[in-house]
Amino acid sequence: MSVTSCTAANEIGKRGRGRPKTQGDSQRREEIIRTARNTFIELGYTGTTTDIVAQRCHISKQTLYRLFASKAELFAAIVADHRQLMLELPRPADETVSGTDDVADVLEKIFMINITDERKRERDAFIQFVIKDSEQIPELVEVLHREGADKSMAELADWLAEQATAGRVSIADPMSGARMLMDMLFGAMAGPLSRNWPNREKRTTHMRSCIAIFVRGSAP
Repeated sequence: MSVTSCTAANEIGKRGRGRPKTQGDSQRREEIIRTARNTFIELGYTGTTTDIVAQRCHISKQTLYRLFASKAELFAAIVADHRQLMLELPRPADETVSGTDDVADVLEKIFMINITDERKRERDAFIQFVIKDSEQIPELVEVLHREGADKSMAELADWLAEQATAGRVSIADPMSGARMLMDMLFGAMAGPLSRNWPNREKRTTHMRSCIAIFVRGSAP
C-alpha cells in the first residue's frame, strides 16, 4: 500500500474512532438529564448531589463534570429539556398549515392537550418539585422562567409570526399573542383552579375552546 493510501486509511480510521465518542456523549447527556430529573423530584434540589447523580448513572464524577460543570448547570439543562414537555416546539419543517382550521389543530399539538397520562405525570411532578423547593431556593424559579417559560414563549411567538406573515392569522404583536395563549392554556393545566376540573375531558374541552376563541379573534 502506498504512503498516500496509508495516510488516507489512517485519517478514515481516526474519523471512525472519533464519531462514536460524539454519539456516546450525546446519549450520556440524555441519560444524565433523565436520571438527574428523577433524582431532583425524589430528593429535592438540596438533597440531590452530583455524587448521587453520577452513582445512579454509573459514571465517574469527572465524566459528569465534563458534560455539566455544576449542579446548577445540570438543573438548567433539565429545565431546557423539560421545555419539550410544556410546548411541542419547534414544529416539524414539513408540517402543513394552510388555513385557520390548521392553525387551531397545530396549536392543539403545540400545547399537547392530548398528552398521555404518563407524560403528564412526569411534567406535573417536575413542576411541583420546583414550586416546593423554590420556597427555600428562589433561584430555581428564575432558572425555570429563563430556560423554560421565556424561551417557550419566544418560540411560540416566532411560530405565530410565521403564521401572520403567511396571512393565516392577524396579530400585531406575536409575543403578546404567545403570552395570551400560554396564560389561558397553562392556567387550565397548572393554574390555581386547575384541580377543579371534574375530569380530564372537561379540561380538554375548555382548552379547545380557548384555542378556538384565540383563532377566531386573530382571523385575518
